Amino acid sequence: MLPLLLLLAQPPADEHQFLHNVKQVTTGFARAGEGYFAPDGRRVIYQAEEADAGNPFYQIFVQDLATGSKRRISPGAGRTTCPFFHPTSGKVIFGSGHTNPRAKDEYAAEYKLRDEEKAKKTRRRYSWDFDPSVKIYEADADGGNLKCLTPDATTYTAEGSYSPDGTQIVFSQGNAGNVQLFVMNADGSGKRQLTTAPGCYNGGPFFSPDGKRVVFRADRQEKDRLQLYVINADGTGEKQLTNDPKWVYWAPFWHPDGQHLVYTAADHGDETQRPNYDLYWLALDTGKTTRLTFAPGADVLPVFSPDGKRLMWTSSRGADRTSQLWVADFVAPKD
Repeated sequence: MLPLLLLLAQPPADEHQFLHNVKQVTTGFARAGEGYFAPDGRRVIYQAEEADAGNPFYQIFVQDLATGSKRRISPGAGRTTCPFFHPTSGKVIFGSGHTNPRAKDEYAAEYKLRDEEKAKKTRRRYSWDFDPSVKIYEADADGGNLKCLTPDATTYTAEGSYSPDGTQIVFSQGNAGNVQLFVMNADGSGKRQLTTAPGCYNGGPFFSPDGKRVVFRADRQEKDRLQLYVINADGTGEKQLTNDPKWVYWAPFWHPDGQHLVYTAADHGDETQRPNYDLYWLALDTGKTTRLTFAPGADVLPVFSPDGKRLMWTSSRGADRTSQLWVADFVAPKD
């Protein structure tokens, strides 16, 4: 049996100044990623594709970091995504399309595409499926007491995360090509729109540690060329943080100090080259950026532990090149 955390023997020298004790968190999955720490920092919640489960899409798991014990907490059908822990109640939220009556038909279509890719030795361009059957659900951390918080939603509704006090959820909703940010109370009531930039994708929102701002990504300038933005939690004071259409910036996440962000970025300027995604650190007051990762393969979707001492992210740096969760002790760059 493999140990819970697999130590990466030789991390790249350039990233060793920021990332110590780099270890693999998830094993035994076809792929896994987008993980978030529990408030106590001892557990993580993430999405993963179970190998040979007959469903090619992600399901949601909670895992104990010390023991490696993990449990699927989503229903097991359809697509699921974007899990997050409540800061105090022990509840979790995630997006799920398990009630989709066409779910199994979509499994077959996905497996067919994979077979075609394997036969042709090709790899399709990454794209996110804005499945209109996906709604936001609340559950206990073991999957019990599942409850839909957005039962009236008729379009893709996901990418939810709690405010620091747990009273609100910020999330994305809409159809492909027009996804906006909304805020609702933690029980699903009191929905209000946060962004008003139609004809584009606005997503991946997170409240700042003081609950006053929301960071997110959007492709307002050019389709799929995501840039980073921040907006006050009341919808005022929106500010663009990055502005380079040759690059894609996404997956921003707050450091607990509220003055820095970690995010994913890659140069898309040369269409003949496959971009290599890495993690970056941004000081909000000066705009200074620092590259954190230098390993071959994609490093994406970074998040901090509640105390800011550890960084977890999704990476294909492992020997089998599958996407899995990794964690490291974090040393902040000097501004």
